[in-house]
Amino acid sequence: MKKTHESQVVSNPENDSTPLLDVRHLKQYFDISMGLFKSQSLKAVDDVSFTIGHGETLGLVGESGCGKTTVGRSVLRLYDITSGEIYFNGKEIKSKSEIHEFRKESTMVFQDPYSSLNPRMTVADIIGEPLDIHKMYSNQKERHERILELMNYVGLNSEHASRYAHEFSGGQRQRIGIARALAVDPIFIVADEPVSALDVSIQAQVINMFEELQNELNLSYLFIAHDLLVVRHISDRIAVMYLGKLVELASSEEIYNNPLHPYSKSLISAVPVPDPNYARENKRIILEGDIPSPLNAPSGCPFRTRCPYAKPICAESMPEFEEASSEHFVACHRWAEIN
Repeated sequence: MKKTHESQVVSNPENDSTPLLDVRHLKQYFDISMGLFKSQSLKAVDDVSFTIGHGETLGLVGESGCGKTTVGRSVLRLYDITSGEIYFNGKEIKSKSEIHEFRKESTMVFQDPYSSLNPRMTVADIIGEPLDIHKMYSNQKERHERILELMNYVGLNSEHASRYAHEFSGGQRQRIGIARALAVDPIFIVADEPVSALDVSIQAQVINMFEELQNELNLSYLFIAHDLLVVRHISDRIAVMYLGKLVELASSEEIYNNPLHPYSKSLISAVPVPDPNYARENKRIILEGDIPSPLNAPSGCPFRTRCPYAKPICAESMPEFEEASSEHFVACHRWAEIN
């Protein structure tokens, strides 16, 4: 019997204790000016919930504009959230002091290594900035030693410390960004498409570094990306997002081997396969139309305007996020019929 995933709180299958991060019914709306003193609410994130266990990586995937980055920034309270609850190690993060303490244990790696680093600062000052903000050293010698330690973590040597970001390649700049993120000794990192701006040859190196750091420092990641191959490689579980809502959530292998939502099926069909025989048999599912604007989202299921299986019920109500099988959740009125 299927059970409704009301709070969408899914435990890490490898760790039944309290999850590290527990996001419940997160909503992030922005008022957009429509002229003549009128505004309209843009629902960038609309009732999203998930958990991340200790040492776990949750991949968050979806098309550009679906709200992935907004989820990451909202979780870190870089925005004042519209509504919802965010728990970290079992404690709700609400007050300014709680947010300040939360940011000592959680941080973000940004998408663009070219614009996220201050060109007027040396590498040492970029990496040391979080140490300065949180006063995490007692003297300059201790600060310098910590910066060199962080640089060593990400494969940079001491000679790089006095140089500027523009002197480095994209992969090296992203390593600087990762070292800066590690400065506060976090246990949780939001990685917002950290390899999308890099050459393919460099992407694997950076992804491997993320995994090595996770094993060495026991980090947990919310790994945001649109490249499903990258997400599959690094993630324990994958959440699929469409137009501000989660439509499917399961383990990485389960999503790839048994996608239930029509949108997930389409995304996975587009992943290139190295086996030519399998590639010929694997038919690409091409979606018609463009992703709707969140300012004018469809009624009911947000995917129905592009879904080949849509029925009148899909326009009447948003499907509940329900457990189709153990730890595999999907939001689709017709998932049982089409699978």
